Amino acid sequence: MKFSVSDLIDQLPKQETLTLSKLEKGLGLSAKADKEQLRIALDALARVGVLEESESGISRVEDESLIEARLRCSSKGFCFALREDGGEDIYIRDNQLNHAWNGDRVLVRITREGGRRRSPEGGVQCILQRNTTSLLAQVEQQNETLVALPLDDRLLTAIELPASDSAHLKPATEAVVEVKLDRYPVGQLAPQGHVARSLAVNAGPEADLDLLLTKHGLRDRPTAPKATAKGPDEKGRDDLTALPTLVLQLWSSSEAPILPAVSLEATDQGSRLWVHAPAIAEHVGFGSPLDLFLRELGEALCVGESWLPLLPSSVSKAAAFKPGSSAAALSVALELNADGQLEHYRFCRSTIKADAVVDAKALQALAERKPKARTTPAALKALKDQLPLLEELIALAEKLRGLRLSAGSIDLDLAMPAIEGLGELAIPEPDESRQGWLVQLDPAVSTSALLRECVLLAHRAFGRHMATLELPAIYAHNPAPDAEALNDVAKAALALEIPLELSADGNATAQELATAFAGSDRARVLLQQLRDPLKPVTLATEPGANTLAAEDQGFAAWCCPSLHYADLWNQHLLVLLLCEGKDRPSVRHKTRVDIASDSSHGVIDWPLMTASQLAPMEEGLSLTLLNRLNSRARFTSELQADALAMAQARQAEPLVGQTLTGVISGVQSYGFFVEVPPSQVEGLVHVSSLKDDWYEYRSRQNKLVGRKNRRTYMLGDEVEVIIQKVDVLRHQIDLAVVLPEGYEEYDPSADGHHESGSEPNHESDHEDGED
Repeated sequence: MKFSVSDLIDQLPKQETLTLSKLEKGLGLSAKADKEQLRIALDALARVGVLEESESGISRVEDESLIEARLRCSSKGFCFALREDGGEDIYIRDNQLNHAWNGDRVLVRITREGGRRRSPEGGVQCILQRNTTSLLAQVEQQNETLVALPLDDRLLTAIELPASDSAHLKPATEAVVEVKLDRYPVGQLAPQGHVARSLAVNAGPEADLDLLLTKHGLRDRPTAPKATAKGPDEKGRDDLTALPTLVLQLWSSSEAPILPAVSLEATDQGSRLWVHAPAIAEHVGFGSPLDLFLRELGEALCVGESWLPLLPSSVSKAAAFKPGSSAAALSVALELNADGQLEHYRFCRSTIKADAVVDAKALQALAERKPKARTTPAALKALKDQLPLLEELIALAEKLRGLRLSAGSIDLDLAMPAIEGLGELAIPEPDESRQGWLVQLDPAVSTSALLRECVLLAHRAFGRHMATLELPAIYAHNPAPDAEALNDVAKAALALEIPLELSADGNATAQELATAFAGSDRARVLLQQLRDPLKPVTLATEPGANTLAAEDQGFAAWCCPSLHYADLWNQHLLVLLLCEGKDRPSVRHKTRVDIASDSSHGVIDWPLMTASQLAPMEEGLSLTLLNRLNSRARFTSELQADALAMAQARQAEPLVGQTLTGVISGVQSYGFFVEVPPSQVEGLVHVSSLKDDWYEYRSRQNKLVGRKNRRTYMLGDEVEVIIQKVDVLRHQIDLAVVLPEGYEEYDPSADGHHESGSEPNHESDHEDGED
């Protein structure tokens, strides 16, 4: 089918009707068969109450009880609907899934309200969009039926295959296949598919990348429409070519995103920090085929040593900053006082000339350089004339970081391990984190940390400006973490005898916990516990607080349009303001207002732009677009987590049979997880492998306690383990504890116990709704 239910509904304007012919045109349907499929879809959606037809046309049914969400399922079969509106997750029992699979976008109706310790429950009413069109699997013969068993254990189904695919029946360790879905389950009919190709399992990094891309549906990425990069208009640009400017380089691969440049000037009140973003919006026409294509992609994707870029190479080359060459930019001048606090700002279209590129090697050499050294290290020779500027920039970044942290932002010392295979994925992006926390980095040795503080400040200024002028920007929200969830983490820390100083109201703040944990000998595992309550960043049409960036008015990203489409959208808006905005009520007024700066706030009482100028952006800024961009951000996080897990599993493979010292990173009733150096790979010690005793799970203390020997396994404890098995495809590591010599195997029947522990669902963050 050429369209999904989601595509169909997106064509229908709210509280308006659309004729069938216009709907067919909007979906690009011309063939008779496609139109017949649309007719079937319309009849079905009308029956479930999603839309209705009348003589005037087709319209949506406004039903507030139907909630858009995305399914997240566990390997145990527990499923939750993650709401698009950011509300509480909804527990979906298996008999209420109605054939929806993990990752699908769905409409859910709540059937039972939640309570203090229980999630609301609901049922899937309609599948809006299938997430899985192909999957990695292994072929098996089950009685008379040939089936594909998905490697992703969140897909609790078997796909029927044609008999001709029996050629792919091989030992599980030797063959993995890509299966294309031909039919999703309908009524009592099982899903059907066919084997598209076989994939190599142990054939090196290129084969692993193929597995990763295939699993996430990225192997056959759509091709960008042919388009010639527009040349930026040279009129009205501020000439900043004389301003000393540095390009901070994070990544070095050829297709890596292009990033902003920075400049710094001293002023009587403090300093003026310039952030110059590549002017991508002036190369890509708003609403053009290329712009619409980029909205669908949403993000640039790092897959280890290489990138799947957002922008076509022609646009990236045209907009890139090269030392010694003039280039168009969109710049902001950020006026800071002596303490580093933002006081004023002004945006402009500019022309800049980068003087030099600063990479991580240069920063490291500068940090290691002795204060009175007469020689210049090789890594700094190209920067010799810019070293004073770089040192001032580092000092300012450290000051900005201190202000951000004091205002409640969170940095956690949980960087990705520097292991082979991760490549540039180990280098954090410079803008806001999707996870609701930032990796703790030192601006003195990290270009990512140095650029981060500059970019966050530029995004704060833009968000404030757009919010005050009431223009249709895409804002990034990051609400403060839930106090109850933070208190649960605090209780776990107190059970481990970690000293805490709580706020006056008795509640723990994330910043207080992070500070207390950093000084503990169990710092890493406690910070991992703190990570869970921190809420992710989400995109919205209205300004709101962004705790991560220490901004309470409005935060809108615009400096990294080669990384995220949301930044490109906001750049389009900035260019529209700078080029078309009215700086006075009419031509009869001689006094102009600087609409590019914060000096215009509270002064403008006339429309900045005509309705026709703003209409395309106001019409394009829909809930559909935001849902898509938020979904792509979640997809990017899942892809990165998968790439990390595969790289860690490959590192663990040669260690099978070896005894290593790890740290317990999580405790559950079914066993405990152990992080094993040097890759920090996490494996499970199942409770059934603890043969010396029957172990009791004490959730409040995060530990297992032996019934007879009183031996404990507690969060943060060091423990010796043997790596027994590594499943690279499923990213599963099986561990066994090294038990003391001469131990006696425990007989559970002597005490009336029939098994060691129990095996509840792994999704502990939702265990209250899974009963």
